[in-house]
Amino acid sequence: MSAAAPAGPTTVRRATDADLAQVGQVTAHAYVADGLVEADHWYVDELRDTAARAAAATVLVAVAPAVDGAPAERVVGTITLAAPGSPYAEIARDGEVELRMLAVDPAARRSGVAEQLVVAALREAVGRGDRRVVLSTLETMHAAHRLYARLGFVAAPERDWTDELTMRVHAWHAPAAPSARTESATWPPLRVVEVDGWRVGLSGGVTRRASSTLALRDVEDVADTVGRVERLYRDDGAPAVFRVGDPGNPAGLAAVLDARGYAVAAVTDVLVRDLDATVRPADGDPGTLGGGLCVRGTDVPDDGWLDLWLGGKGGAREPSRAIVTGAPARYLTATGADGTAVAVIRAAVVDDWVALSCLQVVPSARRRGIGRALTLHALAAAWEHGARRAFLQVEADNDVACRLYGALGFRPAHRYAYRVQPGHDVRTGC
Repeated sequence: MSAAAPAGPTTVRRATDADLAQVGQVTAHAYVADGLVEADHWYVDELRDTAARAAAATVLVAVAPAVDGAPAERVVGTITLAAPGSPYAEIARDGEVELRMLAVDPAARRSGVAEQLVVAALREAVGRGDRRVVLSTLETMHAAHRLYARLGFVAAPERDWTDELTMRVHAWHAPAAPSARTESATWPPLRVVEVDGWRVGLSGGVTRRASSTLALRDVEDVADTVGRVERLYRDDGAPAVFRVGDPGNPAGLAAVLDARGYAVAAVTDVLVRDLDATVRPADGDPGTLGGGLCVRGTDVPDDGWLDLWLGGKGGAREPSRAIVTGAPARYLTATGADGTAVAVIRAAVVDDWVALSCLQVVPSARRRGIGRALTLHALAAAWEHGARRAFLQVEADNDVACRLYGALGFRPAHRYAYRVQPGHDVRTGC
């Protein structure tokens, strides 16, 4: 049975037990409606058996808001990630994850749900540490081929295979991410102390990025080093924060933090894209944004830029100013005809990387494409200043931001998490 078209933005998350019946119905209905399988074929039963699938693989769902008395959340699409050697992996090899059973309810198509699901699956794969993703598709599925190509999949004809039908294999490689130290160089702490080779960022708790520890080498006694780091944060008047999930983290770090009650404050995806001379503002004019808006760029943020970014939280202005000006950057502001600032963004270049951050649009100006246009301006300015690759950090559950950056060609490259000392919080800022 087909659901109504989504009445609002869809979100993608892992399937819960409450979703499983809907997932099975949507998957089977989509495959039959597309003529991929007859309604009485044995495979339909497998498509409906989401409980078995969820027990052996990772099932993601796209859910839409309720309409006309429907359940609170309606499943309008799904995709499965299967590890090599699992019952649902057909072609995956070691170091790969395989995408299976991508299905979107016919009534919900042409709204970007399929792309949203595949991008979410790529982010999930990278978050699990998989650097290569593979899938099989039919030769006749031209729309799917265009989608996969747009997202960076490449045909792997040497791996094509035939069962009842010939399946074409496509593979995706995660792009290289900037190092944690490169990321930090674009957003430096107010003060850095080295403890057994760990880089402790001390900024009075202002933003996790500037107030966290990069533990990028093994130490003799992890618990002892963590304890000494905690004392530094206590003296700084802030909770201890560790960034975990990076290459070089000591093997026992997560276990020590677990034992000390550290909470996961945020799971963060690093998204990257290449730059070239074709990066241009949407309107081609570096001084305008369209819709009567202008863009100005400065090497130092003024109070208006800071206040718009901080959302009026002036109490953190001065330490925040010190952090955002700790590395050379351009500060772009979009203004209306009356000179009122409506959006800001920051672009910091380190080596050949540009880090984008602090994108903020005033509530009254949202849903007009201003954030997208200003991001393009920032990328173009970065190219002119020598950047050849761009990255940004976005919290993994921020679907709106992930859709925006995905549409601008950013792809997942790395995932890490901030672990915060129990009983504390951090002023995130950006």
